[in-house]
Amino acid sequence: MTAVATRPPATKPAARRKPGRARRWRTAGAAAAFLSPSLVLLLAFWIGPMVGTLWVSLQDWNLIGTAEFVGLDNYTELAGDADFRAALGHTLLYLAGYLPLVLVFGLAVALLLDAKLPAMTLYRATFFLPVISSWVAVSLLWKWLLNPADGLVNRALGWVGVAGPGWWTDPDWAMPSVVLASVWKDVGFVAVILLAGLQAIPRDLLEAASLDGAGPWRKLRGITLPMLSPSLFFVTVISLINGFQVFDQVWVMTEGGPGGASTVVVQQIVEYAFSYGRVGYASAMSIVLFLVILAVTAVQLRLQRRWVHYE
Repeated sequence: MTAVATRPPATKPAARRKPGRARRWRTAGAAAAFLSPSLVLLLAFWIGPMVGTLWVSLQDWNLIGTAEFVGLDNYTELAGDADFRAALGHTLLYLAGYLPLVLVFGLAVALLLDAKLPAMTLYRATFFLPVISSWVAVSLLWKWLLNPADGLVNRALGWVGVAGPGWWTDPDWAMPSVVLASVWKDVGFVAVILLAGLQAIPRDLLEAASLDGAGPWRKLRGITLPMLSPSLFFVTVISLINGFQVFDQVWVMTEGGPGGASTVVVQQIVEYAFSYGRVGYASAMSIVLFLVILAVTAVQLRLQRRWVHYE
């Protein structure tokens, strides 16, 4: 009789064990430990002050005495404040002049810096130098350049027979003066971001378009701008957020004048908090400005689907 080999009964594969609660807690604890330095800074310098500002906006407080809870009274008063509406209008007027100019000139400088020219490193450093300069220094420089009496800009205009305007001493030209200084300082930052986007565009596409007979304008419109749209979207969002918070150059160049023609929202916040002692009212202005910036940014994020191409 021969022995017949028999197979061991088939066994079902062992089911994977789900990680236990203790393991999940260990994983969460390790992640929290690695993130804690950033989270502490975020809570201490961003979320904490924002919550504190919201609380102060519901108080009547002068930073010295005892705070008195007034609820939404500050917001009710703010809704009927003609000076705040005027300051918000001046801020929007600043953005209307600043944003198109800084984007157009930033793109032009980026295209120039992307070209193969000698001493290109020197050119890039020159264009970026205003970005790392102090706002006070830049504002004082442009206040001198735009001096109606003996500024270099009006002198140059006089050489070609054009009578220069009053610039920061004229209510109609005070905000354009601030816009010129702001564009000159920030165009280097926009150019650097767009230059990085330009250098990420495959050169094969541009060469193929040239072989097909496309000129510079056709390549810019059909290839460069669509593939540069993520970088353009980024600098647009950043420039808008920074533009809503314009303050330094206004304070140094015009102090909000003449006659309040260049007063902006952040200037009013500073004045109400530290000059008039109405910290609660100034905090309410800050919350409203934050909500305006949040709404504009949300609209931009919504509209990006129509013109931003990530592929």
